[in-house]
Amino acid sequence: MRDWPHYRQGFKAKLCQSGKLTVYGGVVFSRRTGTGRPGAGLAILGGTPYLTVMDDLASRISRCRLCADRFAATATAHRPRPVAWFAPGARVLIAGQAPGARVHASGVPFDDASGDRLRGWLGLEAEAFYDRSRVAIVPMAFCFPGYDAKGSDLPPPAICRQTWHDAVMADLSQVRLRVLVGAHAHRYHLGARGSVTQTVAGWRDHAPGVFALPHPSWRNTGWLKKNPWFEAQVLPALRAQVAKVMQDG
Repeated sequence: MRDWPHYRQGFKAKLCQSGKLTVYGGVVFSRRTGTGRPGAGLAILGGTPYLTVMDDLASRISRCRLCADRFAATATAHRPRPVAWFAPGARVLIAGQAPGARVHASGVPFDDASGDRLRGWLGLEAEAFYDRSRVAIVPMAFCFPGYDAKGSDLPPPAICRQTWHDAVMADLSQVRLRVLVGAHAHRYHLGARGSVTQTVAGWRDHAPGVFALPHPSWRNTGWLKKNPWFEAQVLPALRAQVAKVMQDG
């Protein structure tokens, strides 16, 4: 940062609003080393270069390493890789459980068969689903929790929710539709204490602003067959509301 004549934290928003600031990219480049780092931008104001810090909440979450020791002790012995996929201004919130192994590898939420099924439930193509300006994807844990010794998924660590989620919800003040995927999201957002079936079956109590869904995992294919009312009643109402909010947004 010493390479530049001026450094101003917090100038970006103020000067952009005044129309006097031009930002180039999202990387700070060093004249001395020729290297860059993400999380900030290079701005020119009156011919003078400025560093502008864009250290938003999603960026801070992406650097979180609170669970490094916890994950190292799992059967997968993996490192943290938070997948924070949201931006202020989003109108639709998809609150899931936690990334799986495939998402941990790709860094893209719902980048798997469960995501294909969820997008079908919502009536969204991938382009709209991954548009952070309209859709926020916020799991109850931002990292893959890992597997236990038997190869089963570990639950989302509570410390992630305790550390980040209230701040994230405050950041997403323009959300008009919350889609809650799975029991962990049901408990946080609705205070639900019953079974997933009971919570989903009571969808009319929360619609049109909130829809509680089962997890779209292949493991729940049997649940879908036993509960045909979900596809017959819940999904048409959900798709209609998603379409309305996405169009209005």
